[in-house]
Amino acid sequence: MPSEVRLAELVASLSLATDLGLGLPQEHVLRQTVIARRLAHFAGLDEAAQSDTFYVSLLAWVGCISDSHELSHWFGDDRKIRADSYEVDKIGLPMMRLMLSHVAPDAPPLRRLTTIGRFLAGGYRDAVDGFIAHCQTTGDIADRLGLEHVQGALAHAFERWDGKGVPGTVRGAQIDPVMRVVQIADDAEVFVSSGGVAVALDMLRSRRGTEFDPSLVDICIDKADEIFGDLDAINAWASVIDDHTALDRRIPEGELGDALEIFADYADLKSPWYLGHSRAVAELAASAAHIAGMTGEQIALVRHAGLVHRLGASGVSTAIWNKATPLSAAEEERLRQVPYFTERILCHQPRLATIGAVAGMAFERLDGSGYPRGLTAASIPSTARLLAAAATYQQLAEARPDRPPLDMGERRAAVLREVNAGRLDGGSVDAVLVAAGHPVRRRRQAVAGLTTREIDVMDLLVRGLSNKEIAARLSITQRTVATHIEHIFIKTGVSTRGAAAMYALRHGLVDASNSTD
Repeated sequence: MPSEVRLAELVASLSLATDLGLGLPQEHVLRQTVIARRLAHFAGLDEAAQSDTFYVSLLAWVGCISDSHELSHWFGDDRKIRADSYEVDKIGLPMMRLMLSHVAPDAPPLRRLTTIGRFLAGGYRDAVDGFIAHCQTTGDIADRLGLEHVQGALAHAFERWDGKGVPGTVRGAQIDPVMRVVQIADDAEVFVSSGGVAVALDMLRSRRGTEFDPSLVDICIDKADEIFGDLDAINAWASVIDDHTALDRRIPEGELGDALEIFADYADLKSPWYLGHSRAVAELAASAAHIAGMTGEQIALVRHAGLVHRLGASGVSTAIWNKATPLSAAEEERLRQVPYFTERILCHQPRLATIGAVAGMAFERLDGSGYPRGLTAASIPSTARLLAAAATYQQLAEARPDRPPLDMGERRAAVLREVNAGRLDGGSVDAVLVAAGHPVRRRRQAVAGLTTREIDVMDLLVRGLSNKEIAARLSITQRTVATHIEHIFIKTGVSTRGAAAMYALRHGLVDASNSTD
């Protein structure tokens, strides 16, 4: 078992998902945290405040996806409007112009004008309310992580030095000093990464005394080399994690599932259509793993992987998740990157990387038709096969923009078709069906020394499939199929398909619920 997870590692991993939701390059929040810690030091913040800066910076924008549904309604790609918002001082005419330029960007001219009118009438207020929802969501996550003492600072995420922020209840020195530091670090990192230190300093000067604390801006200018100079050269993850924080602690293995439920809820918040999906997949997969006779360690791994298997969804526009019409090729390709994003978010910490490796295979299929890597049966472990079966079944049980939920009979038929097509593992699907409350399918008893694989081959052989078709269904070679058939005939004492069929029926080796469709 890999090492226990530290709280800092957990929150830093979540920040990588935040980067995707913001539409910014990976490790933006980590580099922002490096800047924030340096600025807090030069600003003379006491040790407690500097320690708070660590978690406030990592969590400040984690709630960004909470208003994705509302943003996608007006702007289409919620990630793009967030990323582009860094270009302007986020009040008044500059912000209004930015928003209007993003309203219904792909709509026909007349429809776009109508949508802009509706946005001016009420949508702008919705966008402002989204900032408040963001703060509330972030505060909830901090509370669940046991970081209640930083909630006060997080509530000031969208306040401004000039008092024109959201919700606009504090201004100037009333804003928590830790959040004043983090606000500067956030915007400055974007400008340093895209244009260099000089460009970032010009931005800070232009917002000095309006958006940002003027004294902190002056420190950034005076200490520019020390604060910004080496950002391109550092290992951001190591710089953040190795920097001691008094608040850090190890999360016992027994508490890891509770912590990963935060990841599950975070991922599903991206679209109302998926609320509760990751938790449901995790519980179904864990129950099925128990039924399948997996070890306690495997059951925990399957549950944890189920909780995080959609974490990379933050990297896809909510407009795609909410789309009721067929997706374009580009949109389909973006969805196929979700499990890859999930793996990358979790790859830095050994225990999380183990979980991420299984989660990243939730959409792989035995015949190689899955994604993101097109793995085949030999490369997909039993834990990932079971997770794939659970995720497929649970998806069918929920409504989606283009269809209502399927009833139990339809779900069962759909996943069994996937088994017969050679995409999902039969044993995993059987366990999921039992866990979901379906009647237990009659187990085929091994007789005459037949192996489980030989029984699988026999079941397809007696249904009239050719060696080539059997090989495709089971993701094995035709030569292997021929060898299995030879063994079947020797062990059962028959020599024709018809005789093998009678033998299989007599000994209960044929399941009527299977089909060759």
